[in-house]
Amino acid sequence: MKKKVIIIGSGFSSLSASCYLANEGYDVEIFEKNATIGGRARQLKKDGFTFDIGPTWYWMPDVFERFFADFNTTPQEFYELIKLSPAYKVYFSKEESITIGDTLDKIYAAFEEIEKGSSKKLKKFIDKAKDNYDIAIKDLVYRPGVSPIELITPKTATKLNQFFSTIAKEVRREFKNEKLIQVLEFPVLFLGAKPSDTPAFYSFMNFADFGLGTWHPKGGMYQVILGLEKLAKNLGVKIHLNASAEKILVNDKNEATRIISEGKEYLADIVLSGADYHHTETLLHQKHRQYSENYWDKKTFAPSSLLFYVAFDKKIKNVEHHTLFFDVDFKAHAKAIYDTAQWPEEPLFYASFPSKTDHNIAPDGKEAAIFLIPLAPGLKDDASLRERYFEKIITRFEKITDQNVSDYVIFKESFCVNDFVKEYNSYKGNAYGLANTLFQTAFLRPKLKSKKVNNLYFTGQLTVPGPGVPPALISGKLVAELIKKHNQ
Repeated sequence: MKKKVIIIGSGFSSLSASCYLANEGYDVEIFEKNATIGGRARQLKKDGFTFDIGPTWYWMPDVFERFFADFNTTPQEFYELIKLSPAYKVYFSKEESITIGDTLDKIYAAFEEIEKGSSKKLKKFIDKAKDNYDIAIKDLVYRPGVSPIELITPKTATKLNQFFSTIAKEVRREFKNEKLIQVLEFPVLFLGAKPSDTPAFYSFMNFADFGLGTWHPKGGMYQVILGLEKLAKNLGVKIHLNASAEKILVNDKNEATRIISEGKEYLADIVLSGADYHHTETLLHQKHRQYSENYWDKKTFAPSSLLFYVAFDKKIKNVEHHTLFFDVDFKAHAKAIYDTAQWPEEPLFYASFPSKTDHNIAPDGKEAAIFLIPLAPGLKDDASLRERYFEKIITRFEKITDQNVSDYVIFKESFCVNDFVKEYNSYKGNAYGLANTLFQTAFLRPKLKSKKVNNLYFTGQLTVPGPGVPPALISGKLVAELIKKHNQ
């Protein structure tokens, strides 16, 4: 008889795990609290406009290819990919910007324009980043974080010093121009910590950025979720929507044996949660929880975000599909996120205009835009603050891009700390999970397998390998392998 696995949540890691487990012969059912699948990667559709509510960057295409290859298929069987050209643009002021092209040669030329001689330094930096990428993404991140021994290989032994240096130090060792430094520090923000707190080994994110490029799934990132759903269902996975997990029940043998969802009990041989790790443990009796409130409170969490989904009644000029606004003090904003935990006075922000690439995203002659301000988790969040910050960034946006957009807003929706808590049970409303700092890497992250309850497992951005969409896919594979190992 097949063993029954109940999975809580339907984000990237849960869907990934469901595919691997179903492929191994397990009877898999997913319970999702919301009305649509995808976890943080949902979509907003309104008046002919489409917005990805969560992730908007498609990086590391090789990770997606490796995932689908495990099922003898390809991403192209489920969605169409477009390589962005250019990848993105960074504004430092109205007069100063850099455009990151779709090839290394274009990026080298862009660096050279800002600082003579910097292209040679960048080539050297990217060569080292590629070497790190080959070690990390092709090997290390596919290890389950059970033991520190996992990190010790002949190749990592030569990289030891990079775990005790930081991205900030490594970048500044080679580059003096502050604008180029900001561009090179940008990718590690996806890992959820300041460059000064992120080990230098994570420069592999620079190769993911410059070397592999930035992509867009036609129809938006949600098409990837729909692809995973289709694969999962083809493998026999059952998905329940509007089905919040209310309790995880443990028997007298200390085994997770069932969950309660919407007042009903569902039997399971194995329970796997891809929902927020901290929240999942609150579904257990106190004695069965591995980590205390004090443990979570002391952890370095990746930022939350204030997001706006805006429909414009005109085409927006002087921007690319992805556009970053680094026209204010990066250090001051980072301090507000990581050190003082307060709303930043002058925030950096990111804007995405997917309708520039994908004509199905907005009606003809109109533009769909997503604006994102990184914030400290746990901040006070209300409508007046959201509106105040929208005015802040739109005023700067209009000045820098030299156009009026405020008078052309058809509608706007927002999403912030309170919504992350309400929609995803996210700890303190964090958006990206647990930051990848030195002491929150690999075996030092919360475990995939419960130490206190048998047959209870976890996956997703608060466990290994870390935050981001590609790591979430990998996390699902890792936990599936661990379940198979312990339940043969």
